[in-house]
Amino acid sequence: MGMTSIAAQTRMGAVTLDVADLDLLTRYYTDGVGLNVVADHPGGLRSLGRANGVLVNLRHSPALKHAGPSEAGLFHTAILFDDRAILAASVVSIARLFPGSYTGSSDHLVSEAFYFNDPEGNGVELYWDRPRDTWHVNNGEIQMDTLSLDPNQFIQQHATEASMAGHGTGNLQVGHVHLSVGNIPAAQEFYVNHLGFDQTFAWNKAAVFVSAGGYHHHMAMNIWQSKGAGVRQPTLGLGILEIDLPTANDLGITLERLRDNGHQLRDIGSAVEVDDPWGNVVRMAVTQ
Repeated sequence: MGMTSIAAQTRMGAVTLDVADLDLLTRYYTDGVGLNVVADHPGGLRSLGRANGVLVNLRHSPALKHAGPSEAGLFHTAILFDDRAILAASVVSIARLFPGSYTGSSDHLVSEAFYFNDPEGNGVELYWDRPRDTWHVNNGEIQMDTLSLDPNQFIQQHATEASMAGHGTGNLQVGHVHLSVGNIPAAQEFYVNHLGFDQTFAWNKAAVFVSAGGYHHHMAMNIWQSKGAGVRQPTLGLGILEIDLPTANDLGITLERLRDNGHQLRDIGSAVEVDDPWGNVVRMAVTQ
């Protein structure tokens, strides 16, 4: 870790999605994924999560249009499960209720992951981490791969009556957020050099993975569909991504580094926001 690294205990906070059909998306993330409605706020904002916090905010924005497939924005929100059985139960629930939304599954060596698109096309990853002491680091890069993972076999091995009955319970968190961006060097400049994440992995100059404190990745950025994309216009999809820092001092250091690199910061009281090079709103706060 360099002198400018973001605090090691930094974690991802909630992801806010601008959605056209609030009730449909609520059903997807509650009945399907297994989140609970935590709060309804004025102006059509609904917070979903678990007892340990909010993971997804749905902001009812029916006037907005869908983004084009090659625009910058969200690639996926990745929800981290601490238990394979609970993860298997969520995969089963989505398969039953939203059978068209499954897009694939992979063994990434550090994790086992299942991929979906919600009813408005927002990418969702549900995953479980292998124990950290089993990860392999080579020349400072955490070794990751994309190997086949049979979802039916995973479900047969790990789904139990208890985990199916317990759908919607237990702690979940936003493990990482993966973005579609216009180019990788600009992503590295902002998220590594300015925000302070450490680069953990780069994939053929088409994707970069970054983290705090040696995690495999808290964020990733790719150009697989969005190469050359410019600043986003207001659309459905990603509204805000939140980064939680452990202390006010850690937040202050990060904000100072962003200011020193010429970024305009917006103080909204309980948090501070900055726009990344593609207009994604990054909201930084101290973990509550």
